[in-house]
Amino acid sequence: MASSKHNEVLYGLYNDEEVLMDAIRNAHKKGLDIMEVYTPFPVHGLDDCLGLEESRLHIAGFIYGITGTMTAFGFMTWVFTRDWPIIFGGKPYWSVPAFIPISFELTVLFACVGMVITFYTICGMGPGITNPILDDRITDDKFCIAFNVNNASSGDVNEMKAFFNETGAEEVNKKTI
Repeated sequence: MASSKHNEVLYGLYNDEEVLMDAIRNAHKKGLDIMEVYTPFPVHGLDDCLGLEESRLHIAGFIYGITGTMTAFGFMTWVFTRDWPIIFGGKPYWSVPAFIPISFELTVLFACVGMVITFYTICGMGPGITNPILDDRITDDKFCIAFNVNNASSGDVNEMKAFFNETGAEEVNKKTI
């Protein structure tokens, strides 16, 4: 059964990232609670301007990589010392330099697959999930600041519209998602 909860969003579209950054700073000065900021490409300094913390995805990547390394190293150690001990070209059973290429490959494989799955899970993306789109131009050439106006009074909505007008928004729209 589909969820009946809908969010009303008031958003403004900007043409330039510098104008967007100034608008975000002004929103913080006015105490406005920004729901989300959308950009067509990464904007340097946007995370700091929004007060976002650094992502911890790299920690997960390290854990996945170490898991891959230990899996490869452990499996090859077991195979070449316990299960099938054969001397290849006079090398000892436990030849660590021979294990390095396969260990590297499994490190990269586990880290890549694990980080993709983690990223998709954290971002709420994946098969069968559709995310609402505010405006098609956001992924093309427009920058967007969005405010959630579900529980906002008409005075607050008017204040947000005035904010968009004074910060140089090219267009202001309201949409239910």
